[in-house]
Formats: sequence, structure tokens, C-alpha cells
Amino acid sequence: MKRAMKQSTLILILNGISILALLFLVVSLFSYSGVSKQLNDASEERFELTYNANRFMDGSAYLTNEVRAFAATGGQEHYDNYWREVNELKNRDKGVAALQEIGITEQEQEMIDRMSSLSNELVPLEDEAMKEVQAGEREKAIEYVYGTEYSASIAKINELKEAFLSALDTRSLEQLQALEKREDYIEMTMICALVMVGIITVLNMAVTRIQIMRPVLAVKNQIGEISRGNLSAKFSLESNTSEIGMLVESIHETRRELKKYIQDIDYTLAQMAQGNMNLTVGNDYLGEFAPIQAAMGQILDALNTALSRIHVTAQQVSEESVQMATDAQTLSSGSVEQAAAVQELSASIQDISRQVDRTSEDAGDARTASEEAAMQLEICDRKMEALTAAMEDISKSSQQIGGIIKTMEDIAFQTKILSLNASVEAARAGEAGRSFSVVADEVQTLANKSSASAHNITQLIENSMQLVAYGASLSSDTTEALAAVISSARKSTEIVERIAGSAVEQSQSLKQLTLGMEQISEVVQTNAATAEKSAASARELSGQAEELKVAVQRFRLRER
Repeated sequence: MKRAMKQSTLILILNGISILALLFLVVSLFSYSGVSKQLNDASEERFELTYNANRFMDGSAYLTNEVRAFAATGGQEHYDNYWREVNELKNRDKGVAALQEIGITEQEQEMIDRMSSLSNELVPLEDEAMKEVQAGEREKAIEYVYGTEYSASIAKINELKEAFLSALDTRSLEQLQALEKREDYIEMTMICALVMVGIITVLNMAVTRIQIMRPVLAVKNQIGEISRGNLSAKFSLESNTSEIGMLVESIHETRRELKKYIQDIDYTLAQMAQGNMNLTVGNDYLGEFAPIQAAMGQILDALNTALSRIHVTAQQVSEESVQMATDAQTLSSGSVEQAAAVQELSASIQDISRQVDRTSEDAGDARTASEEAAMQLEICDRKMEALTAAMEDISKSSQQIGGIIKTMEDIAFQTKILSLNASVEAARAGEAGRSFSVVADEVQTLANKSSASAHNITQLIENSMQLVAYGASLSSDTTEALAAVISSARKSTEIVERIAGSAVEQSQSLKQLTLGMEQISEVVQTNAATAEKSAASARELSGQAEELKVAVQRFRLRER
């Protein structure tokens, strides 16, 4: 197998380089951030140095201007401004202190000291000038502050100011330029790192596509061909020691093994189709194919055993079929004689059966008439029972009506009492109760009519109840008479039914006997026909047994 770098190792190397480049980029970003901060700090420091240097110089110039203005004009505000600067504002001192706090060189400190010394030398002249002004000698004061000595000192101070500012600006500018160069260098390294990451990413994509994706797609297509049963499809990839190469080798090995199994199975099945059962399944099958090898071996063993038994059975069937044909011929002759005797006996039994059928029909008609009469009497009995029940219901209803009439009498009595009370109350009311008295009279009249009606209804209902009782007595007597008639009719019906039942049973027995004889005749005839068919079948079976022996002998079985 050809040696090749593993795809995982190559991807690991490329990813490692990419990670290192990214880490370098992160470090460069932090460095760039630090340099940017330093650059900002340096710019701010340069501004602070320039501001405080100008503050120091402007303080000195301000004192000079105010003292000269005071000497020239004698204005008190210039005098006050001078001393406020000296005693309160102190811009010169504060500017120097701020410069020292920020950080200055020794040369710059010497310049500051020389300027301070020259300024201090001017203080006595300024004091004398202000005293002369206060004394009213402004011309002398002007000579002090505009004189040669004062002007020469101011010129020296201005020269020192220019040199100090130039030195301070040059130093801070050089520091800024150094930081800017460093910042530009870090930017270049970051761009290089980004370019390297991009190149490695593109290279990684190309390697992934060429070394992994293309072989994987080829493997996928080959696996698809194998899954469709095509083991001869073109597969140009060669195996090597890489992961994809080992996968390719596995596919080649799978194709070889499958072809070997298929060829062996095809050869075995072809030999079996040609009748050669004296085979053994070769080539040890592996894995999931082992059960196939075992199943084919079992099929060959089972077919050899089954075909051997069929061969022996065919021989026995051929011998027995000859004997069976002889016996069937003898049975056929005896069955024909039995069929003739059974037919004569069946004809005699059919004549007796017809006579018994007529007797059974007559008994059935008598039983039907008796049953209809019994049914009509039972209907009358039920009607009488319904009539009796209705008479009882009428009697109960009459009694309930009597109770209702009693209630009406009570109502009429209560109405009379109410009318009487109303009359009494109307008499007490006098003239005011006259209309109420008329109503009471009408109520009294209504109560009298109700009482009379209730009495009449009571008499009518009592008469009706007497008639109902008489009717109930008559219906009871009629019911008893019908019950006796029905009992006698039932006994007659039972006797007729027993006679008819006996006739029917005799008829059914003869029918069953006739049916039995017919069945015996059919069975005998069937047996005769079957015996003839059996003889023919036995001859046919003998011929087929010979053909089966010939068919089995074409198989080459294992020796036992």
C-alpha cells in the first residue's frame, strides 16, 4: 500500500498554523492598542508641556507689560494686576511646577533656571520703577523699565524662551514620531498576519476539497453503486495509508468479498437447478454472510433428505397402487348388487309413507279446528275479564264522585254561613251596607241552589252505583261459566293434539326411514361409482408413480 500523509494530520498542521497566526494577530492588536494609548498620552503630554511653558513665559511677559504700563500711565489697575500675578496667580511658578511634574530634561531645567534668574534680576528694577511712579517720578520709572539693562535682560529671556520652546517641541515631536513608526510597524505586521490567515484558510479549503471532499464524493457514489448491486462500477481511487486511502481499500475489499460470495452462490444455485444435489458450500463466509452459508448448507441437506424419501415413497406407491386397483375392481362388482336390492326396499317403504301422510293430514286438520275454537273461547274469557275490571273501575269512580259531592255540600254549607255573616254585617252597617246586603242575598241564593244540585246528583249516583253492582254480579257469573267451557275445550284440544302428534311422529318416522333408505341407496350407488373411479385412479396413480420415480432419478444425490 502506497504511503501518504493522513488527511487529519494535514488539516491539523494547517489549522495549527492558522491558530498561531490568529494568536499573533491578537497579540499585535493588544500591542497596537498599547502603542495607540502611548501615542495619545504623548500627544497630550506635548500639549501640556507647551501649555505650561507658555504659561511660564506668559507670566513673565505679563509682569513686564503691567510694570511698564504702570510706569507709562500710572494707572492703579496695572499696579494691582502686577502684584496679583506675583502673590495670587503665580503663573510662572505653577507653569514650572507642572513642567517638572510632567518631566523635562536637565538642559530644559537649566534654561528654566536661567530664565528665572534673569527674571529675579529684573525684580529690583521693577520695584524701583513702581516706587518712582508712586512718588510721582514717572520719567525715572520709565528709565528703569525701558532702560538698557532692563531691555537687555528681557532680550536674553526671550532668546531663552525661544530656545526652550524649540528644544521642548523637538523632544516631544521625536517621541511622537517614534511612537507613530512603531504603530505603523504593528499595523504592517497585523496586515501580514491577516493575509497569512487568509492564505491558510484558502489553502485549507483547497486541501479539504481536493484531499477530502472529492474522494468522499467518489466513495459515496461507489457505495451507492454497491447498494444498487453494481459491483463492477468503475472506481479509480487507489488505496494508501491515509484515512481516505484506508476507506478506499475497505471498499475494494468489500467489492472483492461480495463478488466472491455472489460467484459461489451463483455456481451452487446453478448446479442445484441442473439437478446436482451432491454439493458442498465452499469458501468460509464472514460476518453477516455466515448465516447465508449455513442456510445454503441446510437447504442442500434438506433437499437431499427429501428427494431420497420421495424416491423410496414413489417405489412403494407404485407397488401399492397395483394392489389397490385389483381390490377396487372387486369392490365395484359388490356395490352394484347392493344398489339393486336397496332400490326394491325403498319403493315398498315409500308406499307405506304415503298412506301415513294422509292420516297425519286429517289429524292435523282436526287439531287446527280444535285450536281455533279454544282460541275464540280464550278471547271471550279475556273480554269478560276486561268487562269485570271496567265495572270495578266504574264502581271506584262512582265512590270518588260521592266524595266530590260531599265536598260540594260542605262548600254550600260554608257559603250559607258566609251569606248569613254578610247579612249580619250589612244590617250593622245600616244604609252603607245596603249594597253589601244585596250581594249577601245573591250568595245565599247560590248556596241554596248548590245544595239542591248536590242532593240531586247524590241520588243519581247512588242509583248508578246500584246498577253497576248488579252488572258486576252478572259479569262475574258469566266469567265463571266461560271458565268452565274453556276448561272443557282445552281438554278436547289436548286429546286431539296427542292424536295429531302421534300421526305426525309416525309420518316423520316413515319419512326418516324413507330418507335413510334413499341415502343408503345413494351411498351404495356412490360407492359403486367410487369403486370404479378408485380402480381408474389406482391405474393412473401407478402410472404417475412410475413417472415420479423417473423424475427423482434425474437428481444426483449424496451417497448414503
